Amino acid sequence: MAEPQSRAEHILVVDDDARIRQMLIRYFEGEGYRVSAVGDGRGMRETLQRGGVDIVLLDLVLPGGEDGLMLAREIRAGSDLPIIMLTGRDDVVDRIVGLEIGADDYIPKPFHLREVLARLRTVLRRRPRAEVPAPKTDGELIRFDGWQLDLARRQLLDPAGAEIMLTTGEFDILAVLAGHPGRVFSRDMLMERTRGRMLEAFDRSIDAQIARLRKKVEPDAKAPALIKSVRGVGYVFTGKPEG
Repeated sequence: MAEPQSRAEHILVVDDDARIRQMLIRYFEGEGYRVSAVGDGRGMRETLQRGGVDIVLLDLVLPGGEDGLMLAREIRAGSDLPIIMLTGRDDVVDRIVGLEIGADDYIPKPFHLREVLARLRTVLRRRPRAEVPAPKTDGELIRFDGWQLDLARRQLLDPAGAEIMLTTGEFDILAVLAGHPGRVFSRDMLMERTRGRMLEAFDRSIDAQIARLRKKVEPDAKAPALIKSVRGVGYVFTGKPEG
């Protein structure tokens, strides 16, 4: 049964297989979503330019010399629009690269439609809704070393007051770590708290997102002062909390 929505959320499917496009259109429209489906990067750009897209389901292998990794990098360069990558290649390297670029999730083909729906809903629930501002309380602000993390608006401001763009995964990880300074979190704990599910042991998505996050919040990402590694365990936030 489709979840009630104040506005039908708009899914953009980018896949060169017409059968998959039609299957996803029928399924997601039946669940109450708006769906646009295109077969290449050009169609993706034209749809995004018209605006109103809430999430992109992006195939890794596409025609025309532009693969999904290139298009994901292009999207992420100017937007925090959620991206779920689809691929028929069971390649761990491609998976890690996609997450390093900024994809929010990664689903191998063949996939079960209900699983795609569940993951899509999870990503969309974590996306800020500009049309329905969340009430703000002191408990929804985390301040550290001059930085401000606004949990209600899902916004990070640097010490100069400039907004730093974070992906869904990056924001969720920072919120967990900064919300519990001094506490060591294993990768499994971070995965459970930020995605609500476990991935295979070889999946390094948490490491990839931590690496991207450090580049955005650390003065020197190679010598992190805020998010430190705990050898053989995980990560700990060592920033100085501010009242």
